[in-house]
Amino acid sequence: MVKNSKFVRINAGYMGKRVQKKGARRATGGKGSKLKGFTANIYVVTTIKLLVVLLLLFLSRILFYLFNFSHFQSLTFLEVIRIFVAGIRFDLSALLLLNLPYILMNSVPFKFRYKKVYQGFAIGYFYVINTLVLMVNFIDIIYYRFTLKRMTSDIFDYMSVGGDFNKLIPQFIKDFWYVQLLWLGFVVLMILICRRFRVAASSPKTKGFSYYGLHSVIFTVILFLVVIGFRGGFQLRPISLVTAGKYVSTKDIPLLLNTPFTIVKTFTHKNLESKTYFSSESDLAAIYTPVHQAKKGGFKNYNVLIIVMESFSREHIGFLNKHLDGGNYRGFTPVFDSLIQLGTYFEGFANEKTSITAIPAILSSIPSLMDDAFTQSSYAGDHYTSIAGLLKPKGYSSAFFHGGSNGTMGYDVYTKAAGFDHYYGRSEYNNERDYDGKWGIRDEEFFQFTAQRINELKQPFVATLFSLSAHHPYYVPGKYKHVLREGNLPIQQSIMYSDFALGRFMDSIRRMPWYRNTIIVITADHTSEGYFPYYRGPVGQYAIPILILFPDEMNRGIYREIAQQTDIVPTLLSYMGYDKEYIAFGLDMLDRSVQHFSVHYVSGIYTLIKGGYVLEFNGSQSLTLYEVGTDGMSKQNLLETLPDIASEMEQFLKAYIQQYNNRMIENRLSIR
Repeated sequence: MVKNSKFVRINAGYMGKRVQKKGARRATGGKGSKLKGFTANIYVVTTIKLLVVLLLLFLSRILFYLFNFSHFQSLTFLEVIRIFVAGIRFDLSALLLLNLPYILMNSVPFKFRYKKVYQGFAIGYFYVINTLVLMVNFIDIIYYRFTLKRMTSDIFDYMSVGGDFNKLIPQFIKDFWYVQLLWLGFVVLMILICRRFRVAASSPKTKGFSYYGLHSVIFTVILFLVVIGFRGGFQLRPISLVTAGKYVSTKDIPLLLNTPFTIVKTFTHKNLESKTYFSSESDLAAIYTPVHQAKKGGFKNYNVLIIVMESFSREHIGFLNKHLDGGNYRGFTPVFDSLIQLGTYFEGFANEKTSITAIPAILSSIPSLMDDAFTQSSYAGDHYTSIAGLLKPKGYSSAFFHGGSNGTMGYDVYTKAAGFDHYYGRSEYNNERDYDGKWGIRDEEFFQFTAQRINELKQPFVATLFSLSAHHPYYVPGKYKHVLREGNLPIQQSIMYSDFALGRFMDSIRRMPWYRNTIIVITADHTSEGYFPYYRGPVGQYAIPILILFPDEMNRGIYREIAQQTDIVPTLLSYMGYDKEYIAFGLDMLDRSVQHFSVHYVSGIYTLIKGGYVLEFNGSQSLTLYEVGTDGMSKQNLLETLPDIASEMEQFLKAYIQQYNNRMIENRLSIR
């Protein structure tokens, strides 16, 4: 009995040790466990799980490409690889932003983060948010076919109003069940892989102040890296939808982006509402359509040079304001004054009040009739073009010149997406001695640089030059401070400097071989503050010059009819006999058979200037109707006095808004 008892005790001890070892192996995923795993410190595990989702996002882009191959079949293999690699930048941005709570929960420098319940919340959030991340990406594999763009936050507006969208969801689920299976497969794969990585217990090696000090430093570093990651790098502005234009043409942007990114980046933007003022497309088009028909009679391949002068208000131009100051007003643009007499001048109005919205209006004929600039809106990923993009199939080369720091206002990104071949900024100028210390390269030097670079372009070409010296603080080089006149406004001496730079530029290009075959447009991005009553008023504060120097003298003169920035592209293309359809939210300024107009939008209010009247409209009803006078607008509201005029203008503005909103939402900004 003694021997047997001793044997039992020894055997029981042996079995106990085996059970303990087996349990330990299961806890750590060692040999003998049913689910092999890996235990590491909390930072390593967090990083690995994020990398798993990043990999799945990358794989979902491959599926997006395969399911929509017909839309991207023109891409070469190397181009596809380049897009996939560049897309990681956008994947990482969305991943870090959406997983920020999970990252913070696992990075806070406190030991409670190792508690079982706390980790349950953290991993629960991780699985839920990334399930949704994958879901919207897979939805777009199919939904893209209907919109030709990635979903943006306006999808929630559609869902909230119900109607047809709610009816379509069940049908989508039924018709594309296989995409749901793929999504579920990815979710299961994510969970199975991530479950194998477990957080090790808190290390006992560091305690007290040492522990909190060390992990506070780690927390700060992680937070810094995460911010840089979801910003997309160290550049001036965080990456956005329009940034994709740096890498690919507009039509290929959906392949580069991911849907979580496009939704997150547009979530804070107020989206446009689809309009149904007119139920019939034919009734709508009869009142207004942005579709311009092809011209007949042969295309003339003139070079095109568009010069955009910063804050070049009509008020600063002496030739146009001889009645001011009792007939003694000299203005601050002697060079421009002389050019007016050699060209075709139009009474222009800006479509906005900022530079970032001006360039698309001038070059793409797309105004920003919303709270956000078009290039920063939910619709920046739409397929759009510009005069450079439209003329590229005809063999045109193109370049955009702006002396500001590269990345300023996102011009480099926009011009790439709009079809420009080259961008020249402060970096390309590459001589900091001519830097003004605030905005970029001084106008005089940069204008001369531009002249030389244009001379190197292959003809025919489209070139755009955008000045900057008339920006606050209104830089004027010291050698000109006592030469150029000051005015009633602080900006006016710098306006005179930019005008001087324009004169030197014109002198340079007149000697170049391409000059006589070039259409030159000179206009402003927007107005500056006003001094005289008209230019401080609601109409005059948008008044800018639009001057075109045509190669022939047939159209020379001053046209007093209303014009707007979005008229520039259709005027040029009409004059050149452009033989294809295109979209432009403006008119041919030389067409005397139509009534010209200008539209701008501020804080929910649309303003239409047409036929000597100004109508203000809030999207549902007209607010005011005024007659345009020499001092701006009359003080009498004529809405009830002139109901026929008010009704006609309201109908026209409704048609314009409906065309604009619906084409933005439905990605119909170009002819395809």
